[in-house]
Amino acid sequence: MRCIAESVDRASSSVLPTGRTVVSLRGFRPHDVPVVASIVGEALHEHYDTSLYFSLSQQWPAGFLIAADASDAPVGFLLGVTQVEGEARILMFAVDRETRTRGVGTTLMTEFLDRCRRRGMRRATLEVRVSNVPAIRFYSRFRFGVTDLLRGYYSDGENGYQMARELP
Repeated sequence: MRCIAESVDRASSSVLPTGRTVVSLRGFRPHDVPVVASIVGEALHEHYDTSLYFSLSQQWPAGFLIAADASDAPVGFLLGVTQVEGEARILMFAVDRETRTRGVGTTLMTEFLDRCRRRGMRRATLEVRVSNVPAIRFYSRFRFGVTDLLRGYYSDGENGYQMARELP
């Protein structure tokens, strides 16, 4: 796998459409692990060994897009990789419960898809739990469509959908 996201060394502040939340996009930092792991557990219902985050950050450091609040604490993140030539895969993507519906996910997804286009990617894919209707609606707004049913895909046995979109 190769990371497809460009480096996010510079913080790019964005006032989100609601005007209630200001975030900056930056790269992953080792001290982000507890907050990112907490967001993953709550939002994705998965629990990974913390070494996974360190491994991904070292091997593909630009792959973590972190949305940080005014105090620089992560409130959301997106981790994208490539496994197939010309195709991006969103491996993990989540926003803290208190920050959802304030545009943070939209900011992360928009930046990620822009980076994919700049890198010449032609397609983006992701997986989502079949029960996660709000996420499916969110991805549909970004023109992702269901391409496959993944039976027993998640660690608890829940099915998932694979979703994909072309990147014009």
